[in-house]
Order: sequence, then C-alpha cells, then structure tokens
Amino acid sequence: MEKLRKVLSGEDGAGGEEVVERASEAVTLTWGRRVKLFLFFFILGACLSLVATFMLWMPGSGLPVFVVFYTVGNICVLISTLFLVGPVQQIRSMCAKERAFATILMLVCLTVTLCSALWWKNYTLSLIFCIIQIVALSWYGLSYIPFIREGILKCCSLCFC
Repeated sequence: MEKLRKVLSGEDGAGGEEVVERASEAVTLTWGRRVKLFLFFFILGACLSLVATFMLWMPGSGLPVFVVFYTVGNICVLISTLFLVGPVQQIRSMCAKERAFATILMLVCLTVTLCSALWWKNYTLSLIFCIIQIVALSWYGLSYIPFIREGILKCCSLCFC
C-alpha cells in the first residue's frame, strides 16, 4: 500500500516520462518484425487483389466479390506501410500538402466502393468507384516519387491540347 501511495503522489522517483518511455518500449516493434509484418500485409493485399481479379469473371456474384476483395486488398497494402514508417509518420506523410487531396480521394473511394457494393447493392456504381479508387491509389503512390506527377500532368497536357 505504501508503494501505491508513493507512486500516486510522485515520490517514487519514477517520473511520468519514465512510465511513458517504458510503455512505448513495450509496444515498439523490432525492425525485423516490422519488415515481416510489412511483407505479410503487402503480400496479403496483393493476393486479395489477384483473387479479386479472378472473381470478376465469375458469373453471378462475381462483381460484388471483386469489389470487396479488391478494396480490402488495397487497405491491406496501405496498412503494410504503417509497419515500415510507423503510424504517426504515415499519417503525417498522408496529410502532407502534396498528398492531401490524393489521400482524401483515395480514402473516400475505398469507403464509398465498399458502401455501394455491400449496402446499396449498386454494382455499376461500385465498379465506377473501384476504377476511381485505382486511379486515386495510383496518384497517391506516385506522390512519393519526386517530380513524377508533374511530369505526368505535363505529358497529359501536351497530349490533349
């Protein structure tokens, strides 16, 4: 009981920073474990997307299964990057001014694609959102390569002018 009183009153000698540091160390992953988790989620996402492609050609319920598997696969690929850079750095990176629009569009498309397939049962709309999702995810991924999006925009403006 005396130990509890000392800890609660701050007389224990263990400051709040030390407690936070110990808690942080307890949930921190080693680099090897981060890479393994990254590979697991990345391969899982790629496999789900591949299975989704095969499901698209199944007669009957192929399109809704495609949309769900493809969207969940994309979510797994996004989750995989959290393990490499950490969740806080990933969110900061996603919210950077050069990627904010692509991030918002991508997350909205992921959500609306699932909603249109599962709740609204509008498969044409879900396929349209899935196509937009592919474009948004590609645009988001390209934002990590310096100057590539500007080059693509310039190339498209030359082609369509």
